[in-house]
Amino acid sequence: MRIKIVSENQYEVIAPPFPKAGTIYALEEDEEGSDEQNRAFHSLLEVYYSSGLWSYQGSGYKQGATLDEFKKLIKRKLGCGFESFVYVDIINGAPKLFNVLKYSDVPEHVRNDPDKANYIYGHLKSWRDYNKKERRETMDKLISEMHQVGVNSDKFNEILEGMQYGFKSLL
Repeated sequence: MRIKIVSENQYEVIAPPFPKAGTIYALEEDEEGSDEQNRAFHSLLEVYYSSGLWSYQGSGYKQGATLDEFKKLIKRKLGCGFESFVYVDIINGAPKLFNVLKYSDVPEHVRNDPDKANYIYGHLKSWRDYNKKERRETMDKLISEMHQVGVNSDKFNEILEGMQYGFKSLL
């Protein structure tokens, strides 16, 4: 259900089902990622991971990847990706740690040096920090990819049906 707060004591139902009298509901702002999106995303990840149909060549994740590693891979490839980068450079003969927002902000001499490039680390944006739109876009890309590689299971179809008919706040 989606509601709009009209005044301190009045609301308007935007999308059914209607609230039941006497029931206590937890509210969350519509622009924030919702609990429904969180559950749907993680369910989709589990279905895709267990299908074994995903393949990111050269990612280093395919063989023996854990579900958590797979989630990070999906956030990097299909989600918002990295929100910042940490790298090490040698300044006056001593290693120094730097934090930048974009990969292009890492100095070229560090990016192009095979040894120093091993010391560049990206920080993925946390799923809890994704807003509703970012979550929706990531899940759209994930579902599209799952269709493209041939994921087709009862659980996958159940999740899609729930998103289409039951979870209007995902849209």
